[in-house]
Amino acid sequence: MKKYVYAIGDIHGEYELFKKLLAYFDSTQHQLVLIGDLNDRGKRSKECLLLGKNLAEEFGAIYLRGNHEEYLLQFLTYPEDWFSSYLHNGGKETIESLLHTGACEEYSPTEIALMIRSRYRDLIDFLTKRPLYYEWEDYLFVHAGVDLAKKDWHDTASADFIWIREPFHKGKNRTGKKIVFGHTITPMLHGDMTTTDLWLSDNKIGIDGGGVFGGSIHGVIFDKNGIRQDIEYQNLHGPWQPEF
Repeated sequence: MKKYVYAIGDIHGEYELFKKLLAYFDSTQHQLVLIGDLNDRGKRSKECLLLGKNLAEEFGAIYLRGNHEEYLLQFLTYPEDWFSSYLHNGGKETIESLLHTGACEEYSPTEIALMIRSRYRDLIDFLTKRPLYYEWEDYLFVHAGVDLAKKDWHDTASADFIWIREPFHKGKNRTGKKIVFGHTITPMLHGDMTTTDLWLSDNKIGIDGGGVFGGSIHGVIFDKNGIRQDIEYQNLHGPWQPEF
């Protein structure tokens, strides 16, 4: 077991910011944890997904499944049903990153899914196998949260690990774990839609600063006693502007 965990929040295709955070990663000391949502909205989703895969395979990084990895997989499985919803949640950028600009207008949803599955078989197989959570010392790392109404948080429904919001944020944490999560941006958790700092409450630590929306991206180094360092980079290029 490594002495430290280095957890990186939701990237959403912000490849350059991702690389900046990885400059602090020391594979000899850090267990790297990617909290999920490497794709969608940001223009360089392909590079982020492939880099996440490489980090898992080369350095043993824990790459958790986020709801946007789930969105991509659902679209690839049911392209005609999920196409519109996926595009409105940032999927156009991922599709065009994996294929080419204009692919969403040029091809049908089924054709797009077939091309992606054909060209990126290893990546899709990798994404289907991503874990829902990671435990280290008395920490729990998860994309969205857990069902705090359950007697045992392990019994949380699979969908809640990647989708849950208010019931987790507002529920009482009796798990005995310090729960580190992304999914809901910290400006929303702070209640002012401005503050991109980490959100700390009831042994819950929100690390998604809303980078793709014009906020920030966090990399947080933990030891068994708490947060050792919070590395934060602001997105200076402006927020995601959807093209529907």
